[in-house]
Amino acid sequence: MSNLSLILLAAGSSSRFELPVKKQWLRVEDKPLWQFVANKCEETKHFSKIIITAAQDELEYMKNYADYVYIQGGATRQESLKNALREVETEYVLVSDIARSCISEQFLNTIISHMGESDCIVPCLSVADTIVYGDETIDRAKVKRVQTPQLSRTSILKDALLQGTDFTDESSAIVANGGERKFIAGEEDAHKITNIADLKKLTCLAPPSSDTLSGVGFDVHAFDDKGEMFLCGVKIASDFGFKAHSDGDVAIHALIDALLGAAGMGDIGMMFPDSDALYKGIDSKELLRIVVEKLYNFGFIIINVDVTIACEKPKINSYKLQMRRVLAAILKIEGSRVNIKATTTEKLGFIGRGEGVGVIANANLKYFDWMKI
Repeated sequence: MSNLSLILLAAGSSSRFELPVKKQWLRVEDKPLWQFVANKCEETKHFSKIIITAAQDELEYMKNYADYVYIQGGATRQESLKNALREVETEYVLVSDIARSCISEQFLNTIISHMGESDCIVPCLSVADTIVYGDETIDRAKVKRVQTPQLSRTSILKDALLQGTDFTDESSAIVANGGERKFIAGEEDAHKITNIADLKKLTCLAPPSSDTLSGVGFDVHAFDDKGEMFLCGVKIASDFGFKAHSDGDVAIHALIDALLGAAGMGDIGMMFPDSDALYKGIDSKELLRIVVEKLYNFGFIIINVDVTIACEKPKINSYKLQMRRVLAAILKIEGSRVNIKATTTEKLGFIGRGEGVGVIANANLKYFDWMKI
């Protein structure tokens, strides 16, 4: 069995990326970037375990993609690394950032070939430009551009991270704690994605798939003689409302399920359980905004939605245009891509008896095309 584990850090907020999608969720064909990197590393057969750090609200969703070990990240890179190291049992650990996504197999093999030669093996690149620090020109031969992955002795790295200082890479922590590092030649093509412009430097990434992803949502709510009525985020003139944990907007609830279904993100009950007091009486538009933000963060674009409201009462024809506009603004799409339909059940069933409302919603998504920016 391999004596080496791999930690891939993917818990960052992508605050410098300046796009709605987080960089770890950029699609390479149909795979998010973090999975693409993990799969390529797995193919080398070097690792006994692959550990991926992620933001808390992304962990469960990531598990649907691949069978790795997922660990909740921290507020900083170092905190995420410390959390992941608790899962490492091997003598050596290789640590890399998902943002450094075009690491070649040859580069990995070279780093691993130096295993055991120092407490930390550090790939780096030289600097060709003149370097000035303050007003002083520095000897550029002494300046290094440090890269990841870095290969460390696990026990030494764990001890080094117990210091109170926050380090930007593993080797700096190890050296500050009295350990040693060995520099080896880095790889010019192993660019790190920090800003949008960095995407143009990556030649190993295929464009995202052009597939259309479709989802269907269905929900019903019974009438209640208490409260106000909302449908598609619009207040309806009515003497009754809905029985519900939230504001009872059955149309938005069905739409949320359609969106989550298209993205493979479960259902509204999983994301907003009615056992949670936080959602008691909440405006369903706020729930929809949360879902839309997640979709865009996870690399999706909403193409269009279609909502069918089945009811004997209330009559909603006069509200349809307002419903379109409200939903379009939240979904961040044109109003023409939001369709609202009304129908009855010809007096059949609980809807026909005027006891409640049923809604079917359809949603279509596509992947954010980062190649076109």
